[in-house]
Amino acid sequence: MSFPIVRNRRLRGTAAIRNLVRENQVTVHDLVQPVFVTEGSDVKSEISSMPGVFHLSLDHRLEEEIKEITELGIQAILLFGVPDHKDSVGTSAFEENGIVQRATKRIKELNPNLLIIADTCLCQFTDTGHCGIIHHHPITGQADVANDPSLELLAKAAVSQAKAGADIIAPSNMMDGYVHAIRTALDEEGYEHVPIMAYSVKYASAYYGPFRDAAHSAPQFGDRKTYQMDPANGREALREAESDVIEGADFLMVKPALAYMDVIRMLKDNFDLPVVAYNVSAEYSMIKAAAIQGWVDEKAIVMETMTSFKRAGADIILTYFAKDIARWLRGGN
Repeated sequence: MSFPIVRNRRLRGTAAIRNLVRENQVTVHDLVQPVFVTEGSDVKSEISSMPGVFHLSLDHRLEEEIKEITELGIQAILLFGVPDHKDSVGTSAFEENGIVQRATKRIKELNPNLLIIADTCLCQFTDTGHCGIIHHHPITGQADVANDPSLELLAKAAVSQAKAGADIIAPSNMMDGYVHAIRTALDEEGYEHVPIMAYSVKYASAYYGPFRDAAHSAPQFGDRKTYQMDPANGREALREAESDVIEGADFLMVKPALAYMDVIRMLKDNFDLPVVAYNVSAEYSMIKAAAIQGWVDEKAIVMETMTSFKRAGADIILTYFAKDIARWLRGGN
């Protein structure tokens, strides 16, 4: 054979060499574990479409979960609340004694150093299941979410969450101007130190199905396509993210992650803020279901997927697999 001969396999010959030249790896510090809290006592109710994920009451059940997360070395959780009452404006989202607010205070008692990222939306708290206030077109009568009036309520919710002790506010509503409205409200109330993890690029995705079981947040009519992004669009993601950067976001999220790794890379290449990948409910449930059937090696496929998020440019990964991954990284099963 004539020179030169490129032998790329030289750097794959042993595990030690592969470890030495590995470009991306997942660590426990990359991970955020979602947690669902609910009313009641002694509640640990498995979500039927998400094996291994539970609704937890704010008593010893939540304490057990926080203890496990802490012992695994996970440093952050994404907190969702499932209230016992809903209304047209999502009042319980911003009540001082709301489920998220009480859970936040309790978690801070259990582990003051655990980062609490508070999901800030209205869909779990409105009787319509939509992410804002509903208005009707004066001529057609068609129902849709009113953008600007919804911003006022989202800002109230963010302030109440920060007041309860949330470390990071994560607004997931996709209303125009939401970062500015929340940043302004937080600053005015003395919470200028609290970062905003913007759900900057959130698609109207079929991958959210199991989550709606978890959060009891399925829309009671229509869909969310007028405010969440069209899955066919990529360049639009840059406009959405740029708006959030200008308005004061501290993190930029792409949701879902698995089918949108090109978008993760676009944000990584175009902005200098940390990029967050949300490995959403159906992405989790599909792997779990296949693993239960014995069709895939769960650990191998999960770790490959997480590494691919890192390779695409994600700095942080929100995933329901976080506890499993933390165990695997320690050498457990």
